[in-house]
Amino acid sequence: METRLEKEVRFLKIYALVATIVCGLFLLSAFVFQGQKQKFGEIDVERINIVEKDGKLRMVISNEARQHPGIVNGKIIKRDGPRPPGMIFFNHLGDEMGGLIFGDNGGNGHFGSLTFDKVRNDQTMGFRYLESDNGTYQSGLEMWQQPNLPSDVVNEKYEAASKITDEKARKAAIQAMIDKNELATNRLFLGKRRDNSTMLLMSDTKGRPRLRMQVAPDGTPKLEFLDEAGKVVYSLPEESKAGKK
Repeated sequence: METRLEKEVRFLKIYALVATIVCGLFLLSAFVFQGQKQKFGEIDVERINIVEKDGKLRMVISNEARQHPGIVNGKIIKRDGPRPPGMIFFNHLGDEMGGLIFGDNGGNGHFGSLTFDKVRNDQTMGFRYLESDNGTYQSGLEMWQQPNLPSDVVNEKYEAASKITDEKARKAAIQAMIDKNELATNRLFLGKRRDNSTMLLMSDTKGRPRLRMQVAPDGTPKLEFLDEAGKVVYSLPEESKAGKK
């Protein structure tokens, strides 16, 4: 007849065997389902990282709290505050290459932006919508010219120029960067302004407006050509003829 101790030992052996089999089946199922497609009716998540097989990051979908700060020229972008929620895309070099972001301005207004970046630099083209607390808004296509330099190098040069104590020398240093196309400039805007006018504004490589075509809020159309100083040199309808009407 089995003693009580022998029964307990036999029970423990059986329990250990069953537990081992269950754990083995669980691990086996995990490996089996790892490479298979999963289907979810609904999922709540704060951040999703899309990566290649080698682990290289290619896209981040995130809320504001967990949003990626961005990487340019292999360096994390330093930001003073949180970054808006949305999708951030990364190229084969590991740098940010644009994104879709949206958020609020702390009041009743909000914004949305889809941008595309230059390699190792900032945005070159974007679709943006910006609305203020009072309901006025601007929306349109914008284009920027970025220098053919990594943005961290540009920032370092600009910060060094900005710290020059002599005002004349400081302005000259910044102007030298502009003349060398080492600073980002606005090249084109096509869209609706906050004053309810629509406009096509084209600028030169220095960011100086050179052609402006617009329809005023009252429906009046106008085309203007500007010189380097911003002075209108020719317009349609011509000012003299428009004044005679």
